[in-house]
Amino acid sequence: MSEKIFKERVKLKRAYESPAVDDGKRVLVDRLWPRGVKKTEAAIDHWMKELAPSTELRKWFGHDPARWEEFRRRYAAEIHEHRDELDRLRDLIREGAVTLVYSAHDEAHNDAVVLREILLKHR
Repeated sequence: MSEKIFKERVKLKRAYESPAVDDGKRVLVDRLWPRGVKKTEAAIDHWMKELAPSTELRKWFGHDPARWEEFRRRYAAEIHEHRDELDRLRDLIREGAVTLVYSAHDEAHNDAVVLREILLKHR
């Protein structure tokens, strides 16, 4: 599969946005269920808690952009400890579009952004 096709298949979306037909498989990548989101309305196909940042890392980061680079480094190390789940996610992407669903308000500094970077870098 070409890099361009692979990249187009991996999307990001906040859990508070409505599901869309072109989302493909919707994968929640947070350890905690998003507040106020009903499971029936979220249309989540897979919840990959193992690929979410550890509770300790999530609390340390606190969505502080000043800690972003260090968060990315630490989170990448955690992700690579869960190769089976990462491979499972890659398999879903090979099958079709996948939307990584997250609950953070900051669309530029969150775990889904880092996970997508890793998926695209290490296809």
